Parts: sequence; structure tokens; C-alpha cells
Amino acid sequence: MLILLTNDDGIFAPGLAAMERELRALGDVCVVAPSTEQSGVGHAITFLTPLTAKEVFDGERRRGWAVDGSPADAVKLGIAEFCPRRPDLVISGINSGLNAGINVLYSGTVAAAIEGAFFGITSIAVSLEWDDHANFARAAEIGLDVIRGLLDRRPAQGSLFNINIPTRALATAPSLRVVPMSVARYGEAFERRVDPRGRSYYWATNDPPPPPSPFESDVTALAAGNVTLTPLDYDLTHRGGLDDLAAGPWAIR
Repeated sequence: MLILLTNDDGIFAPGLAAMERELRALGDVCVVAPSTEQSGVGHAITFLTPLTAKEVFDGERRRGWAVDGSPADAVKLGIAEFCPRRPDLVISGINSGLNAGINVLYSGTVAAAIEGAFFGITSIAVSLEWDDHANFARAAEIGLDVIRGLLDRRPAQGSLFNINIPTRALATAPSLRVVPMSVARYGEAFERRVDPRGRSYYWATNDPPPPPSPFESDVTALAAGNVTLTPLDYDLTHRGGLDDLAAGPWAIR
């Protein structure tokens, strides 16, 4: 098996290195990742300027390719240029910070997995709750177990999955919950500050927190200390509205 491994925290991120070590139990790993942190860039791609890339080494060992672009760029370039053949699996992570709820839509980590799914390759994003002293080695073990379980179920080519691991899960044999993505709004507030020149600037916060929900989702399951697995789909069509809109009549001059 050939695995393309990427992330949005950059090629030198500890989560990427931890995931690489575990994934070698499954097959060959080709690392192609952004050269610098790209958190929150979503599915941005580079097309108005050239992309550059260089090989990165850890002593004598070749780590992979550092791409001066977005996570989606790294996947596109990895598949087109740097992998010795078409990958069988794309893994994005381990991200430093959860990618759950509506943050999925902003996440460069998830966007890299979506890009892999565009190519018809089974793709999985893996994220760990942020911590100054995050235990990425343990998180990678958990991530590998979930990835193995997914592959054992033989998902259709191009399937897309999102794995999140809370800090509480690292100290135990955690439970896995297969849950939908929460769509509750949060993170709408900004803190207004004033710089030394008297100019206002604004710092985004995570306030207010997601409202309580009676329905289980990735957000509620993570809060309870569970590892979460969510199957995703990048087709944004609201199919329930197609028939009503198509019924017409439409008059266009």
C-alpha cells in the first residue's frame, strides 16, 4: 500500500512525524506537506503564482517534500509529481487542534483529505485536541487503530472520513463514536483591541461556545471524552430543494 501523508501544520510538525511512524506499519509513506503552517486556509489552492517545493531531510533520512502552498496544493502536487505511483490512501494529520463541528469547513487538514477524495482515493483527516504538551505518539496509535478498522470495512474508493481525538482519550482505552458533524454556530465574537498607534484591530475568539444539543454529534461526543469518526461528503448540493426549484416556471429575459 502507498500512503500519501500531508497536513496543514507544516512538514516539521510533530503530529505529522508521529503519524508517519505509525503508518509505516501499513505500507510505504510518501510525505508531501506545506512548508509552513496553513491552519484555517480551508480549500484554498494556488493558481495565480507558481508553486515551489523542496526535499526535506532529517539527517540522512529523506522526510519528504515541503510545498510552498496550501494543504490542497500539497495533495495535488503529491499525486501528480512526487508519489512514485497513484496512492492507495491519503492521510491528513495529525492536526494540532480538533476539527469538529463547523470548523470542518475552515480546516486545511480536512481540505487536504477532501482533495484526496476528489481523486477517487480513500482519504482520512486526523486531529488531536490542542495541548501545549500533546502526546502525538499516543494519538497516532489511536489514529492507526481507527484507520485499520476503516480499511477492514473496505470503503468505496474516494470515501472521506474525519477522525478527532480528545485529550482525555489518550490516557485510557477510549471508546469510538460514529457521529454526524455538528452544524451549531459558534465562534462569532471578536475582541476589539487598540494598537500603540491608536488603531483598532480585532482578534477572533471561540465565543460563544456551541449551544447544548439533545442530539449526539462530533462536538458532544468529544466533550464526553470519546474518539469520533464522521463520514463526510464534499457534494454541497441541497438535494431536497432540487425538485421545488425545478418545478418552475422560470421566466428569464
